[in-house]
Amino acid sequence: MSPAEMGARPAGGAVTGEGLLEAREISVTFGGLRALEEVDLAVAEGSLVGLIGPNGAGKTTFIDAVTGFVPLSGGRLRFGGQDLTGLPAHQRARAGLTRTFQSLELFDDLDVRENLLVAAERPRWWHVLADVVRPGRRRAEEGVAYGLELLGIADLASRFPNELSQGQRKLVGVARALASSPRLVLLDEPAAGLDSAESELLGCHLRQLLGHGITVLLVDHDMGLVLSVCDDIFVLEFGQVIAHGPPSVIRRDEAVIGAYLGEQSREVTARAEADLARLAEEAERAPAGPQPGEPTA
Repeated sequence: MSPAEMGARPAGGAVTGEGLLEAREISVTFGGLRALEEVDLAVAEGSLVGLIGPNGAGKTTFIDAVTGFVPLSGGRLRFGGQDLTGLPAHQRARAGLTRTFQSLELFDDLDVRENLLVAAERPRWWHVLADVVRPGRRRAEEGVAYGLELLGIADLASRFPNELSQGQRKLVGVARALASSPRLVLLDEPAAGLDSAESELLGCHLRQLLGHGITVLLVDHDMGLVLSVCDDIFVLEFGQVIAHGPPSVIRRDEAVIGAYLGEQSREVTARAEADLARLAEEAERAPAGPQPGEPTA
């Protein structure tokens, strides 16, 4: 099924407005280093939210904190009305919160379907008993098919990671996170290493996820991608939120431009602002994804 057939909707479409993820005064400290300092960030259900910032700003640390891979030194997390603060990573995943990693870490000796199957299975003691009575992996297999179909890569199911392009490997990484049918998926640099065409296709697929009940938090350095697909954007610098708003506001925010450039001349800053505006305008003029009858890759 092509992206167009899966019902992509343009960036800036309506969202439910209900808070799915609410992070309040989130702080994370490593020794004497404060990686996050009282970060407030909310993700509305049905939205695609961007989290950007220069290297070392704390973006991946925020994902780690939300998904339970690093402990909080302060603040609270709520997800779908449930308090996640203090819960281990596996319980957060079972609540419908999943993530990707910057390093794909696909199993090279497993094909794509098997890589997704590992993520889709969540064995518990009663599953063992159930398999004795009624063997099968129906739910896990359905999750694999679901993840592959959403990303338009069902044709890659029997191929091995070393046979894939970088763009295809990135899509497999996202599909693996989707195999467990999450409510919210946090994507850490999914466009890293992709060319412009691959990045555009990724953006098309990410928008389509919203129509399937999946909310997305996107961390990426590809400003063209973030500005073109996100409904809302948060900007981190030195572990603190310095800006928040829709893409039209973020691309003109002086604090955001300064965070990426550091102390530069007014001339350089103005040129950078013009470049960001140009990227956003080009993204807005571009079609949301492949149209019916057009190739998808």
